[in-house]
Amino acid sequence: MNTNNKIKLLHDQYISQIKKEKRFVIFYQLLIFAAFFSLWEMASYFQWIDPLIFSSPSQIWQLFINKIMDGSLINHLTVTLTETVFGFILGTLLGTILASALWWSPFLSKVLDPYLVILNAMPKVALGPILIVALGPGYLSIITMGAIISVIITTIVVYTSFREVDPNYAKVLQTFGATRNHIFKEAILPASFPAIISTLKVNVGLSWVGVIVGEFLVSAKGLGYMIIYGFQVFDFTLVLLSLLIIAICATVMYQLVAIIEKLLIRNDSN
Repeated sequence: MNTNNKIKLLHDQYISQIKKEKRFVIFYQLLIFAAFFSLWEMASYFQWIDPLIFSSPSQIWQLFINKIMDGSLINHLTVTLTETVFGFILGTLLGTILASALWWSPFLSKVLDPYLVILNAMPKVALGPILIVALGPGYLSIITMGAIISVIITTIVVYTSFREVDPNYAKVLQTFGATRNHIFKEAILPASFPAIISTLKVNVGLSWVGVIVGEFLVSAKGLGYMIIYGFQVFDFTLVLLSLLIIAICATVMYQLVAIIEKLLIRNDSN
């Protein structure tokens, strides 16, 4: 067997091992999923847990079907999903723009640095009542809540990634007469894509938290409203249904960000 055949054989074995490992991972993920819901159903059926408080997967499924049939779930889901997507995009965009401004102006960075630390330490959900008074009890205050909860952390993470880019890249471009604008577009921003993508993944969860808290405070529609309403009428099946839908939607958003990451890394490598 020549060298090329040996390398091809080793490569095929490596690919086969990776695929086998991936199948095992999916198998155990599905096994945990099935075991969790089966155990939950059994515990509720045999009353090892209080079915009134913890409900059961079968009751949640039945309520899900009823809500789909009467159209109310789609209505609530559309409202929350729209608010979350807008809050997610707005928070990420504003955070990245602010981080770019800080990189662009070292003086501005020195001035704002302590304020970013203070704002990051502040519990943003406490701003909810102020936003409602300032912007009114509507979608605008909820979207703002979803954005404000992620904008500071986005700014800090992205700005840190800008600063950690190898300064030799900038020096090489400067020797060819590149302006600060060219250095940012050709070196700083592309090198920071992994950090920006990581921030997007974090912002998926933060945006959902911000929007749901906003709906707790003011909304008459949405999954956050469903949770509060279920709590008020002691319908915990409705509460758990809302939580499961939030978990599924957040997972889908996370996977979309992962697809964007693959596309960006592939384009970057090309």
